[in-house]
Amino acid sequence: MLRPVRETFDPAAYPDLLVGLADPDDAAVWRLSEDRALVVTTDFFTPVVDDPYEFGAIAAANALSDVYAMGGKPFLALNIVALPEDLPHEISAEILRGGAEKAREAGVVIAGGHSVKDKEPKYGLVVIGYVDPHKMITKGGLQPGDHLVITKPLGFGVTATALKQEKASPQDIYEVVNWMTRLNKSASELALEFGVQGGTDITGFGLLGHGMEMANASGLALEFDYAKIPFVNGAKRYAMEGYFPGGGFDNRKHYRDRVTFLSSLGKADQMLLFDPQTSGGLMLAIPNKNLKGFLQRAKQSDQTAWLIGRVVEGTGIRVT
Repeated sequence: MLRPVRETFDPAAYPDLLVGLADPDDAAVWRLSEDRALVVTTDFFTPVVDDPYEFGAIAAANALSDVYAMGGKPFLALNIVALPEDLPHEISAEILRGGAEKAREAGVVIAGGHSVKDKEPKYGLVVIGYVDPHKMITKGGLQPGDHLVITKPLGFGVTATALKQEKASPQDIYEVVNWMTRLNKSASELALEFGVQGGTDITGFGLLGHGMEMANASGLALEFDYAKIPFVNGAKRYAMEGYFPGGGFDNRKHYRDRVTFLSSLGKADQMLLFDPQTSGGLMLAIPNKNLKGFLQRAKQSDQTAWLIGRVVEGTGIRVT
């Protein structure tokens, strides 16, 4: 994931490009008609788990998530594959099988792709979907009084790093893989049902990095209640032991100046909020009038949802 940069062309010259390089959103959006637009995204990365099938499934779920985060419906994908020349065929086949089966679960066709040789395995997808421009979910769609809900717990980054150091327990690995392979499809559909206009998925910049993008794009401030934020079971232990990926420290350096923490919150707890997530959940801004119905429907449909904060007037982020 790249931090947004300025476009090198005049956006006004491309009126059908609804979301582009200058926007902090999760995918590009190109209008086809009054009520239909294409959502286009790509994502790929190195293995975060040891099992090749699970790696493929996680990478596919992560790439598909960018379309779901914008309220879109993915339908077509291409493989992006980089593999060592001496990698056994059985391993590469399992990576692709994991991606293909996760795409099939999402109702997405993988129609081809491209592969190159590389020293370290990498896998992901180019994904294309449809979205109604009038119902599109963006990072700039927040309103004062909205409630902030997340649909997966945090702590994937520290747990995956502990796994690489051979310090993670099998139970914790199983739990994190379960979450990372879970599609954000039902969460996205629920958001559309209840008129959500502001949201994103929580991935490489962590909760606070992506939260800051939302705050900046909307010209508002976010308040999080730390006690209400869910974490996977091993996350706080691995945080206390210092198993943070390098990206977590990059996130803290880039975003911490605009974050105010509760004075009693320790460094490990603070770092968990900067922890990069792979295939994380959605963070949605639910209008106050729709919150009760949203949470009830989420419970009825077995869609996890945690209420962790709210949108207020001001700038930056406060963790209370």
